[in-house]
Amino acid sequence: MEIGVISDGISRDFKYSVSVIKEYNIKHVELQYIDKKEVGDLTKKEQIEVKKIINNNGLKVPCVSRHNFSGLSVLETKITDKKYINHLDSLKRCIEFAKFINCPNVRVMSFKKEMILFGENGAEQWIMSKNAWKKLVYLFKPIIKVAEKSKINLVVETGNNAMINSAQLALKLIKELSSRNLKVLWDPANSLFCNEKPYPDGLQSIINKHLGHIHMKDLEVDIPQAKVKMCQFGKGEMNKYMKLISKELHTRNWKGVVSFESVYHPGNKNFEHGFRNSFKTFKKIFQS
Repeated sequence: MEIGVISDGISRDFKYSVSVIKEYNIKHVELQYIDKKEVGDLTKKEQIEVKKIINNNGLKVPCVSRHNFSGLSVLETKITDKKYINHLDSLKRCIEFAKFINCPNVRVMSFKKEMILFGENGAEQWIMSKNAWKKLVYLFKPIIKVAEKSKINLVVETGNNAMINSAQLALKLIKELSSRNLKVLWDPANSLFCNEKPYPDGLQSIINKHLGHIHMKDLEVDIPQAKVKMCQFGKGEMNKYMKLISKELHTRNWKGVVSFESVYHPGNKNFEHGFRNSFKTFKKIFQS
């Protein structure tokens, strides 16, 4: 297991972000936003420049993380819709870019959250949005075909406003699609929004062969009041799970990368300060 960071959590100025990354001797940089563009929208000239910066600084990219398929409604989307096709095209561009920079994973999101409940003993008669899951699987099939044709891994993120918001639902999707090219981008803090315990429930459901990449951050969630507060790493709800997760990953000799997601600031809207306040704790817990 190795550790890394999502670059724009420090700064969207990629050159500056890399200078901070080098300061902390980080070897893996995940790409999401680069300067004024989301990854996947870069021109060929810009891609060459990014690759040059990566190589010149001895960095590796574990995941190309555009928000492909984020925000689309599964119930309202058809595979012939322009928006769906546009997202599929952006996924293809991300895959091409990932291959260009020797990156093994490309992120996909799982559309916009709809109610999912699998009922029995009478509950199946009154469940709302009972077709949402079937539609999600249907919409993912062309996505999987693109991945299989390109021979690259897609990682579906457990998102807090997505159809797949838990490791256990991610596992269900992977099994129903039966593809070796789909794995989980596990963000255990996001799964707190659906009350999935990161450990043991979340991690142990996917670690055997379905865990492709990890995002790690810390926060406090109040579901009844619909509130969330980002926290300095080790100061939120994830704190009680972090060492257990790290120990399990090391014990299982997991070979992936845990990316630090810098989404906290100490009240001054400066996410670089949040990164600097948190990264040492993250590194101490997760580095080999």
